[in-house]
Amino acid sequence: MSNIKLIPICAGYYSTDAGASMGVMPRALWEKSIEVDAKHRQRIRINLLLIVTPNHKVIIDTGIGNKLPEKLKKIYAYSDYEMFHSLKDAGYSREDITDVILTHLHFDHAGGVVSVIDGKEQLTFPNATHWTQEAEWLIARNPDALNKAAYDFERDLSLLEEKGKMSLVKGDSELFDGIRVIKVGGHTEGFQIVEIDNEDIQAIWAGDIIPTQHHLIPPIISAYDISRKDSFKAKEYILKKGYTIYFSHDPELWSK
Repeated sequence: MSNIKLIPICAGYYSTDAGASMGVMPRALWEKSIEVDAKHRQRIRINLLLIVTPNHKVIIDTGIGNKLPEKLKKIYAYSDYEMFHSLKDAGYSREDITDVILTHLHFDHAGGVVSVIDGKEQLTFPNATHWTQEAEWLIARNPDALNKAAYDFERDLSLLEEKGKMSLVKGDSELFDGIRVIKVGGHTEGFQIVEIDNEDIQAIWAGDIIPTQHHLIPPIISAYDISRKDSFKAKEYILKKGYTIYFSHDPELWSK
């Protein structure tokens, strides 16, 4: 029996433009399988993954969090932050988390790094080391014109920097026994996927490279990705491995 346990954690729901999500795929091809609202938005789930090992309790990504401005909550039809409840249902608290792996630093994945708790902004996981790629941290810290709208360092990450609870990774790295991050780029400049390979568990957290089951087809790449070519290469790598693939935003399936 494997000494690693994988527990899906729901952090809430929000709505995103379905056409942008499906990239170059014509609407006529996807509209029968993807339900949209009057604004052509798809309701998607914010999926996280808790990895429990004998020595670590690792969560992948943090979701949007509970400090999104009201204007943005309305724009995205945000459900509110459900991570605390989901984590409790799984038998854990935020203090139990030893490590946070951030695939990238967009608001819907890193917004939950900092939460408002008892009326004060605090690190959501106060005892955790936060792992992300150095290239991702640098672009979030000083975004260029292409990336400026994608990051809010002051709101989401400045407290993490102040507390010194981050660890920057340069390229591929085995963080813990059986848990490895691989820098693939594509969705963002420093995007990383997470491989779990331990005894009878072989899984990949593909994150926003394959956010839903509809993105399993290699050429179907979100318009939000900064490099379709790198995303395509990352998909080829993931699919070739033959591991279980966990989705970051599928509203129905956690994995396939």
